[in-house]
Order: sequence, then C-alpha cells, then structure tokens
Amino acid sequence: MPAWCSRLMINLWPPMIGASIHVEHIAADYSEARVRMRQSVLNSNLFGTHFGGSLFAMTDPFYTLLILHQLGKDYVVWDKRSEIDFLLPARGTVRARFQLSADTIANIRQQTQGGEKYEPSFSVAITDRNDDIVAQVSKTIYVRRKPDRPVLLSP
Repeated sequence: MPAWCSRLMINLWPPMIGASIHVEHIAADYSEARVRMRQSVLNSNLFGTHFGGSLFAMTDPFYTLLILHQLGKDYVVWDKRSEIDFLLPARGTVRARFQLSADTIANIRQQTQGGEKYEPSFSVAITDRNDDIVAQVSKTIYVRRKPDRPVLLSP
C-alpha cells in the first residue's frame, strides 16, 4: 500500500481523530513517520496537560507499520511490549518522529531468515514546541518470517 494511503487511513481512524493525533508524514519507502498531537479538551487531563494515554497512543502503531511495510507480506510483525517514561508535563502540540535505517531492516531480515522470532527494541521521544522531551517511549516489536508455503500441483 502506498505510504500516502496508509497516512490517510490512519488520519481517518476514529481513535486517532478523537485524540487529535495526526500523521504529518510517512516516507514513501516507510523509513520514517512523523506524528503530532494538538492539545484539546478531548486529550487533556485534570491538570490541563496531555492525558498520558493519548501520548502513548500517538506512538502505538508506527514502528510496527514501518517494519511491516518494509519487510513485506512474508513476515508477521506485532507490538510485543511498550513502556513510557513521562519526563515533563506536556502542553500544546507535541510531536514524535519514527525512523528506521536500512541497516536495521537488513538486521531484522538476517535475524529472522530461518523462521526464528526476533524482538528488536526501539525508542522514540515525544517533544513539545520547544523541542523539550516530555516523554520517552520504548517499544519491543515481535518479528518472524512466515514459513514457506508448499507448492500445490494441479492433478
């Protein structure tokens, strides 16, 4: 699926709309995604800062999405584990940038070439308008190459 189509679908997905999460960019080769979340009454907490669950949600699918599209349909890719460290109260518009290098994808392919599972970890910073890091999210992704399907011969 073209990156622009993934971007459009995510931006139209009700949980993202409700949290005011917007995908600004997905690279055509799925090597990068940039996401922002504007503060609103729908994603603010009792203290007038961003609700922590919304900060977490803005990071949820992106490493999985980027890896899945770079590896292709011969792989199973799932979120395995996530952890968030809240560093500063988050107010206003916050952003996150997800990047995957060609070396990272090559390493995942190498680690899974025999059908073994591989669980790489990634980290993404959520920053405010001053580029201060308000939260740090760690993600562990489950990746496994699907077994080859046997070729069926017609009688």
